[in-house]
Amino acid sequence: MTDVYLEIGPKKVFACAFDWPGWCRVAKGEENALAALAEYAPRYRTIAERAGLPFDPGAFTVVERTPGGSTTDFGAPEAIPEIDARPVDAETAERDTALLRAAWEVFAEVAAVTPEELRKGPRGGGRDRDKMVAHVVEAERSYARKIGVRHKPFPMEDLAALEAMRDDIAEVLSKPSDGSALVARGWPARYAARRIAWHVIDHIWEMEDRRT
Repeated sequence: MTDVYLEIGPKKVFACAFDWPGWCRVAKGEENALAALAEYAPRYRTIAERAGLPFDPGAFTVVERTPGGSTTDFGAPEAIPEIDARPVDAETAERDTALLRAAWEVFAEVAAVTPEELRKGPRGGGRDRDKMVAHVVEAERSYARKIGVRHKPFPMEDLAALEAMRDDIAEVLSKPSDGSALVARGWPARYAARRIAWHVIDHIWEMEDRRT
């Protein structure tokens, strides 16, 4: 069984696997969102296996419904579910961090074999590879502030700076916590791991789907 929570916006619904950071899908309506989540299970398995974790999700159990908003409808999660306020033990923290690190590794590998120019969307939109990579890194730098990690902007090619930032993120998220926000007006650890992993994984799948 896999615990799932639903973030319900005015038009769209996110279905997120509570214990599998980054395994989230959005669609119109609850049933469609859950179906999309199930459809992407084989693709998420790549992340789980890279983290060294057995992945046998089974049936979904909806454990919470939480209101979303305009960001939900835009296609990004925005609501922190109540279940993220539960205390996080060392084993869970280490597991979430392993999955996040796996997402980073797979993202780098997919980017390395993806052409710079990507197929455009039906309306001609969508970032090409380098802009997408830069977008992920810059968003991550912003997300990091939500857990008390601050790094100045750095060039995309500065891999040492990227590694330092991600090591700092992982260090914070790998520690047990009481379920409260890690900094004032910030995020609890489990939500942070899920949100950061979701953004990385969502763009992994976008690169794979938009290769020319």
